[in-house]
Amino acid sequence: MNPTFYINQIKDITTQFEKIDLMQMDGVSLMNRVDVKYIIPIHLLPLILEEALPLYRILEVKGERLSAYESKYFDTQDLDLYHHHQSGRGSRYKIRFRTYLNSSLSFLEIKHKNNKGRTIKKRIEGTPNDVFSPQMSQFLEKTSPYRPFDIQENLGVNYRRMTLVNRTSPERLTIDINLQFQGNNQEVNFPKIAIAEVKQEQLGASPIIDIFRKYHLREGSISKYCLGVISTQPTIKYNRFKTKYLHLQKTINQYDLFAINNASTSNSSKYSMV
Repeated sequence: MNPTFYINQIKDITTQFEKIDLMQMDGVSLMNRVDVKYIIPIHLLPLILEEALPLYRILEVKGERLSAYESKYFDTQDLDLYHHHQSGRGSRYKIRFRTYLNSSLSFLEIKHKNNKGRTIKKRIEGTPNDVFSPQMSQFLEKTSPYRPFDIQENLGVNYRRMTLVNRTSPERLTIDINLQFQGNNQEVNFPKIAIAEVKQEQLGASPIIDIFRKYHLREGSISKYCLGVISTQPTIKYNRFKTKYLHLQKTINQYDLFAINNASTSNSSKYSMV
């Protein structure tokens, strides 16, 4: 079965969630948080979302519940930021310029993972033509160890994202599909997987994690930036990520095997394991 079949199912289910708008999201912005990631084969996502329906609301922006994101990541010429992740450095940064296409908003965003495992995100609004304006340059130097002339754009990342908000606790869940990476004169796509990230103030109980466990999904996913670098630069060192990259490949293989085994099976329920 083509991944598009499941993506259409996903779009259908998103319309069934109670919606939340950007103003209502203020209470769960979670700019200082802990987070855990999961890789999901795309054919399982409709089933997972159906179970999450009574537990979460969904962000809607200008009538869209699957929002288009466009990010440009920056690194040094020697890819120091990538290598800090690859080597497991306790304190590390990501620098990106992200455009939220549905809301027409753009931000320079600095993500700092500190040595206590917390992710702290800071951002400043601007336009793609402003990178790096004096104001953004000052922001970059204030919030990171880097200056504009230290870094350069090295990776483009595009995807569709849904954002779910827990009805009873300060928890957010983002799920990204249709991932596309552009860098090193290459384009690599991952249509067969989704990347989910559970974001909380403090790591605790979560209904979505319980659902993930039901489907035998385990915590552990490579960051989109690092995955993009590995995918577009095949010779780069990624020793620390090998286990996670193998997990990603096994997830893709899980989808492929499922699709082969069910190619001739008719759809017996609305969101069945076709």
